[in-house]
Amino acid sequence: MLSKKMSSNLLGLLEGRLILGALLAFGLHAQPFDLVIAGGRVMDPETKLDAVRFVGIRNGRIAAISAQPLAGKLTLDAKGLVVAPGFIDLHSHGQSDENYRYKARDGVTTALEMEVGVSPVKPWVAEREGKALIHFGASAGHIPTRMAAVGDTSDWLPRGPAATRAATQAEQEKTLALLRQGLREGGLGIGMGIAYTPFASRTEILDVFKLSAAVKVPVFVHMRSGGRKDPGVVDALQEVIADAAATGSPLHVVHINSSSGRAWADAIGMVRGARERGLDITTEAYPYVAGMTRLDSAIFDPGWREKLEVRYEDLMWVETGERLTEKTFAERRQQGGTVITFTMREEDVDQAIAAPDVMVASDGWITNGKGHPRAAGTYARVLGVYVRERKVLTLMQALHKISYMPAKRLESFTPVMKRKGRIQVGADADIAIFDPATVIDRSTYQNPAQYSTGIKHVLVNGVVVVKDEKLAEGVFPGQPILSAVTVP
Repeated sequence: MLSKKMSSNLLGLLEGRLILGALLAFGLHAQPFDLVIAGGRVMDPETKLDAVRFVGIRNGRIAAISAQPLAGKLTLDAKGLVVAPGFIDLHSHGQSDENYRYKARDGVTTALEMEVGVSPVKPWVAEREGKALIHFGASAGHIPTRMAAVGDTSDWLPRGPAATRAATQAEQEKTLALLRQGLREGGLGIGMGIAYTPFASRTEILDVFKLSAAVKVPVFVHMRSGGRKDPGVVDALQEVIADAAATGSPLHVVHINSSSGRAWADAIGMVRGARERGLDITTEAYPYVAGMTRLDSAIFDPGWREKLEVRYEDLMWVETGERLTEKTFAERRQQGGTVITFTMREEDVDQAIAAPDVMVASDGWITNGKGHPRAAGTYARVLGVYVRERKVLTLMQALHKISYMPAKRLESFTPVMKRKGRIQVGADADIAIFDPATVIDRSTYQNPAQYSTGIKHVLVNGVVVVKDEKLAEGVFPGQPILSAVTVP
């Protein structure tokens, strides 16, 4: 037993610590915060907090969440608005200032190029550092490394030897070496578009999975085939699930809705079955019935109509908005460019967006005002159409899918993501503030270059990049999102 003197000393020490803690807490709240978000409906998808609160921000992080008013050097009135974690897009091809502006107006605070990826990573990051409105990052890409290894000089997606022939053993080894380099430089896993490199052998793909398993990062994969035909989505999923099971690699299947088409139920059933049996596998979908890709890519090699169950008129030439015919298909394919592909049913998209284990990602880009509406409106569309209008999701479920789930997918190998996708003390102040009664996408297939509305304010690292639905000028708080992995 403790003596009376020891007990007295211990009690005094505890009382002293409590008093010190109280004084520190008082000091924290007594000093004005850099910024206070006042009286909004604060929603945190991890803890399920859903209450009116005041959020104090200091040095780019959330420093206080209080039921009582807080003093700030700058105050944003959020009464009647939702205060949510900034949205995280795992599949954003548009990595330019033009695209970042549309993203910010859509509530996105982090946009990542994970499917195609980049190579090399270091100069790609340096080109954007200090110049980005929102956070950015990319995977080490199998497509660009394979293109470099085989001497394919095509722009972005392969149209030369990377798409038309198998790689030699030496070229495969060079591809793997370049992937290792990209991971050392902070690449966020390995991006892979097997559909765009159709001559990549099963062994070549398996070797990439072995590398990702050794580094403990996911492969973000666009599968080899899609649709209901055989080979199709079932065959393609079997390949990547088997590779993940055989190697222990984490796996993320991109845009499962567009890859599966009308075989959606089969595809999600396979993903869930693999997860239930211990595989680390996740997936994503976008809230549109149409996809977009380059017409001169391997996707449209002979046999595409039968494989994809698509007609010529289901393709829209992005530059003009015209629907293609057999004649114009041949002309445009020779010319090279982008098409929007109307291949999905509304009911399948609804089910994909409603699925609790499917994240949301855009798969979008806009160039000089031309592109797909998902590049500008994905997240406002989820909140406006799928939550408010169709009621296939609750608001908290939607926030879980567009902020917390993507952060969780990356945080095991990218420590900064542990501070994103959350509204909690200590989290990064990447915040989207929106009106749940009015938020909606305005971007269309014919005119994609339209900002979403109803997203009132957006903060990146505590810096206001959107205020009263207007973009801030001359601020570049976006930081590179880099992995922290050991590469053997």
